This record gives sequence, C-alpha cells and structure tokens, in this order.
Amino acid sequence: QVHLVESGGGLVQAGGSLRLSCAASGRTFSSYAMGWFRQAPGKDREFVATVVWIGGNTFYSDSVKDRFTISRDNAKNTVSLQMNSLKPEDTAVYYCASSSRYRGSDDGWYEYWGQGTQVSVSS
Repeated sequence: QVHLVESGGGLVQAGGSLRLSCAASGRTFSSYAMGWFRQAPGKDREFVATVVWIGGNTFYSDSVKDRFTISRDNAKNTVSLQMNSLKPEDTAVYYCASSSRYRGSDDGWYEYWGQGTQVSVSS
C-alpha cells in the first residue's frame, strides 16, 4: 500500500497563494504518478494536476493552468501543489492520489488517496 498525507491547506483571500504538500510512504516504488484532485461542497470530485515520478511530466486542468504548479521531490517522496492567484471557486477539499500506471485526469485509475486538506478562498 501507499500511504498519503496532505498538508498546507487553509484560508486565504482571493488573489493569494497557498502551497499544499503530500507525503507518500509505504510501497512508494509502485507509484507511477501522483495527482491532485479537489471536491467542492455539492460537486463531484474534479481533476487538478498530475506529475510523473520519473521524468516529472505534468498535466493540468484548464481551470488551474497558469496559476497552479505541481512538482515532486523523489528523494523525499513528496509532491507539492503551488497555488497562486487563488479564486473563491478554488475553494474545496484537496486530495492527493497515487496511481501505479496512469497519469491522467480519471480519478478511477488512482489506487491510493490521502484524507484531504481544506482550502478556502474568501472574496
């Protein structure tokens, strides 16, 4: 199993920044890519960004592209999400997830999930 723990959420004003981190432990060698997803109240979970451990290829949703940056630290088994120019519509619980063979936006392909961290953006 891969155990994931997110941190770094909080309350920020619109236009501000936050940095989320996800620490992976356990069978991390089985992880091919890491993704960030989010779920706002009353809405479905949606894809935010992914990064591949080897090579660092990244992929973003259109709604966060040019504002958010995903990165990974292979030595520390951590993945981060730098969020800039935050908007009230970015308010959600953010989850990191691990996939053994997929780097896309379909959450069904991610086998392991963290407990989530709340991000709230006030207007």
